[in-house]
Amino acid sequence: MQPIDTLIHARWIAPVEPDDLVLENHSLAIHEGLILDCLPSGEARRKYTSPQERDLGGHLLIPGLINAHTHAAMSLFRGLADDLPLMAWLNEHIWPAESTWICDEFVFDGTQLAVAEMLRGGTTCFNDMYFFPDETARAASLAGMRAVVGLIMIDFPTAWAANPDEYLSKGLALQDEYRNDPLISTAFAPHAPYTVSDAPLRKIQTYAEEVDIPVHIHLHETDDEIRGSVEQHRQRPMQRLDGLGLLSPRLLAVHMTHLEDDEIQRAAATGIHVVHCPESNLKLASGFCPAARLMQAGVNVALGTDGAASNNDLDMMGEMRSAALLGKAVSGDASAIPAATALSMATLNGARALGLDHVTGSLVKGKAADVVAVHLGELESQPVYHPVSQLVYAASRHQVSDVWVGGRHLVKERRLTTLDEQAILEKTRQWRDRIAASDEKAARGKD
Repeated sequence: MQPIDTLIHARWIAPVEPDDLVLENHSLAIHEGLILDCLPSGEARRKYTSPQERDLGGHLLIPGLINAHTHAAMSLFRGLADDLPLMAWLNEHIWPAESTWICDEFVFDGTQLAVAEMLRGGTTCFNDMYFFPDETARAASLAGMRAVVGLIMIDFPTAWAANPDEYLSKGLALQDEYRNDPLISTAFAPHAPYTVSDAPLRKIQTYAEEVDIPVHIHLHETDDEIRGSVEQHRQRPMQRLDGLGLLSPRLLAVHMTHLEDDEIQRAAATGIHVVHCPESNLKLASGFCPAARLMQAGVNVALGTDGAASNNDLDMMGEMRSAALLGKAVSGDASAIPAATALSMATLNGARALGLDHVTGSLVKGKAADVVAVHLGELESQPVYHPVSQLVYAASRHQVSDVWVGGRHLVKERRLTTLDEQAILEKTRQWRDRIAASDEKAARGKD
């Protein structure tokens, strides 16, 4: 018998590659952080021996979920300003709060809260966009979580940088620091076409090709954004980015609501990736991403939660369900986004968008052992006829029992193994008290 690090036996495995395959009574053999084998459990027991052998008889194993668009530190603003349109939410509440509170400590503590929430919900990788990305990287790295850290760019000064040149220089330094890290990678993250002018966008396009990393931007999020672009630039936002050379397979376009037919075709022709954030778009009434039509045209569509300040959770299982249901409603076709497609959007499609599909996104030999075990034996998800359908339409993140990233057991029977849950909760309460007191003071000042 061959000794290996970890051997997991499960009732079902959904490897995602090949598409819509479910393996019954199979096992994953994990060694040195990689998937060594996937085989019937009887064979696995005869072939391998491991000190870390888990028998998960009522569980479905899936690849780790990939949250392709987050503002992790904004978890500390969760519930601060709900039920408002996007621009009122930003201009009147979020940007003033950020100007008061954003600092390295805020970003680290907020990211730790987000990382803990995401890991317990089965997310093993997230793609972030926020200030102090060095602190985001530090928090993810300490937890052992995979992350793509956004090298933020915005025209106006913040606590992180004074001008576009400083954003760029700090971002490139961080990219250099993590370029060989096994868990942390980077992407340029210009906030949006309405907050970043042409000159910085041109520089980002040049540097992205030079250092070979993705570009992550909000695009076509609202009608207001599109109208403003037409008034200021005489072009819709996507057309403007096209003229700047940014539409390419390295671009992650987030939200992409209010698309015209020719824009869908252009997205397919240029190979851009779309990140669909269904619950945030619904909550902010931003519009509907035509995800099914984009995929039919050949566009890779991934899923993201957006920040917890506008969602208000970082629950990728919830996003899968919302994406599947919304896709059916928007297209008028009950078969538009099946459960298996929703799972691919939350795993392999996200990995492709981030340039990580050779590392993660599916449970195949040679990839990193980013694995999630979901207990389908609970009464809320019984009986099980089709495990992936049950995962998407009936299960919840609270049924995630175990999570491995690169073979490291980060969640064991719902318990975080690399993070101190009580310490995170205490810091979160301290931030709540400080932010709430400041918000109440500001409200009294307006009166």
